[in-house]
Amino acid sequence: MFNASNLVNELHTIDNTQLNIQNCLLTYEKSGSLHPIFIQGDALHTLQQIPDNCFDVCMTSPPYWSHREYSGLGIGLEDTYTDYINNLIKILLEVKRVLKPTGSLWLNIGDTYINKHLIGIPWRVALKLTDECGFILRNSIIWNKVKGAPDNSKDKLRCVHEHLFHFVKSKNYYYDVDSIRSTSRSAKVENGKVISATGVSGIKYRRQIELSTALTEIEKKNAFTALEDILNDVKEGRLSDFRMIIRGQQRITHSSGEKVSGRARELKERGFYFLKYHPKGAKPGDVWDILPEDTQKREGHYAAYPEDLCKLPILVSCPENGIVLDPFCGTGSTMKVARALGRKSLGIDICKDYIKMAEKRCSI
Repeated sequence: MFNASNLVNELHTIDNTQLNIQNCLLTYEKSGSLHPIFIQGDALHTLQQIPDNCFDVCMTSPPYWSHREYSGLGIGLEDTYTDYINNLIKILLEVKRVLKPTGSLWLNIGDTYINKHLIGIPWRVALKLTDECGFILRNSIIWNKVKGAPDNSKDKLRCVHEHLFHFVKSKNYYYDVDSIRSTSRSAKVENGKVISATGVSGIKYRRQIELSTALTEIEKKNAFTALEDILNDVKEGRLSDFRMIIRGQQRITHSSGEKVSGRARELKERGFYFLKYHPKGAKPGDVWDILPEDTQKREGHYAAYPEDLCKLPILVSCPENGIVLDPFCGTGSTMKVARALGRKSLGIDICKDYIKMAEKRCSI
């Protein structure tokens, strides 16, 4: 049972009555504790007891349909995949309600086969969330498991990936992109020449502008001036790297169609454009190479997702004083990562044994 006076000192499992949950969250937000709070209960019923706009981010992986019998009852055991999807949508609508207007939902979900037919459950869920539930889909990430489980099928490829979707409630959502950038190489000045992080000094571009037959004299003058401005930005640390696309010299990036490409229009109107690289490094891509979780020591839970899958979503979507939600917390991977990153968190699971495992993991 939840005990507010001991909140800062130990983990707590609280019951899922509205009064207890509301009081717990209010006390938890004001405390300096990073210990996760756990609630044993059905995800839908428990979420219905939580007030609106409480959480900054939900990072979760619901039980997959018809894959395995998880301990206890709950979602994933439906007779049909349509029932599974409908039940999951009900829960995720409650997640949307309890997220703050600036909040995000990160949803990891797997697929399954029926009579040799791949159902497409991840995208069926994603499209319902966007088309019928008002979520905005920002990214579809491929989790490449690097190595996958053995597959004895003789008439299909081995599956080594899963989907991770990033949804938001509104266009004005919290997103700290600088927290997830890779460390960039630095620009430098050698013999008075500015050299970008990858060795671009501007000499080649100056020569191409000078010898161009595709640029007018006015366009050449403007190109020289713009190049000097870019090199100065590199020198002053406002850029780490760049590429210059000059009409008739480099291949147009993306599309040459002026109706669909702003860069193509810029190339036609000005004769050049720049690709600029952020001084704090590059953003991660939408394919993540992450090894599956080793579940040999999970004492009966065989579907834990890797902690590395949670790190980027929590860093980029949850402010330092925010709260993370996982309504299918299992053995507490989301909560453990949230605590390690300095965030508060609340986990829900229907299975008492999983809650005990999660508490044990998060107390270490």
